[in-house]
Amino acid sequence: MQVQGKYDARAFLAEQMTRAQGLRLKRLSEEAYQPAQYARGLSFGEAARRIQVLEAEIELANSF
Repeated sequence: MQVQGKYDARAFLAEQMTRAQGLRLKRLSEEAYQPAQYARGLSFGEAARRIQVLEAEIELANSF
Protein backbone atom coordinates (compact mmCIF):
# COMPACT_ATOMS: atom_id res chain seq x y z
CA MET A 1 0.00 0.00 0.00
CA GLN A 2 1.25 3.48 -0.80
CA VAL A 3 0.54 6.71 0.99
CA GLN A 4 1.41 9.88 -0.93
CA GLY A 5 3.97 8.01 -3.05
CA LYS A 6 5.58 6.26 -0.08
CA TYR A 7 5.26 2.61 0.89
CA ASP A 8 3.43 2.16 4.18
CA ALA A 9 4.60 -1.13 5.73
CA ARG A 10 2.26 -0.80 8.71
CA ALA A 11 -0.77 -0.65 6.43
CA PHE A 12 0.46 -3.68 4.49
CA LEU A 13 0.98 -5.72 7.67
CA ALA A 14 -2.52 -4.79 8.85
CA GLU A 15 -4.15 -6.17 5.69
CA GLN A 16 -5.82 -9.58 5.79
CA MET A 17 -3.59 -12.64 5.47
CA THR A 18 -3.22 -14.13 2.02
CA ARG A 19 -4.75 -17.42 0.96
CA ALA A 20 -1.29 -18.98 0.85
CA GLN A 21 -0.60 -17.83 4.41
CA GLY A 22 -3.91 -19.26 5.57
CA LEU A 23 -3.20 -22.65 4.03
CA ARG A 24 0.35 -22.76 5.39
CA LEU A 25 -0.75 -21.66 8.86
CA LYS A 26 -3.50 -24.28 8.97
CA ARG A 27 -1.09 -27.05 7.94
CA LEU A 28 1.59 -25.96 10.40
CA SER A 29 -0.86 -25.59 13.28
CA GLU A 30 -2.11 -29.14 12.69
CA GLU A 31 1.44 -30.48 12.37
CA ALA A 32 2.43 -28.81 15.65
CA TYR A 33 -0.76 -30.04 17.39
CA GLN A 34 -1.79 -26.44 18.04
CA PRO A 35 -4.98 -25.95 16.03
CA ALA A 36 -5.86 -22.82 18.01
CA GLN A 37 -3.00 -20.98 16.25
CA TYR A 38 -5.08 -20.96 13.06
CA ALA A 39 -7.90 -18.45 12.87
CA ARG A 40 -9.70 -16.84 9.99
CA GLY A 41 -9.44 -13.11 9.65
CA LEU A 42 -5.88 -12.71 10.93
CA SER A 43 -3.84 -9.81 9.66
CA PHE A 44 -0.94 -10.42 7.27
CA GLY A 45 1.56 -9.53 10.00
CA GLU A 46 -0.01 -11.74 12.68
CA ALA A 47 -0.23 -14.69 10.30
CA ALA A 48 3.44 -14.24 9.36
CA ARG A 49 4.42 -14.14 13.03
CA ARG A 50 2.45 -17.29 13.87
CA ILE A 51 3.91 -19.12 10.86
CA GLN A 52 7.42 -18.20 11.95
CA VAL A 53 6.80 -19.38 15.53
CA LEU A 54 5.24 -22.68 14.43
CA GLU A 55 8.07 -23.36 11.98
CA ALA A 56 10.61 -22.79 14.75
CA GLU A 57 8.73 -25.10 17.15
CA ILE A 58 8.48 -27.85 14.54
CA GLU A 59 12.15 -27.49 13.65
CA LEU A 60 13.08 -27.74 17.34
CA ALA A 61 10.89 -30.82 17.83
CA ASN A 62 12.44 -32.49 14.78
CA SER A 63 15.95 -31.89 16.09
CA PHE A 64 15.49 -34.42 18.92
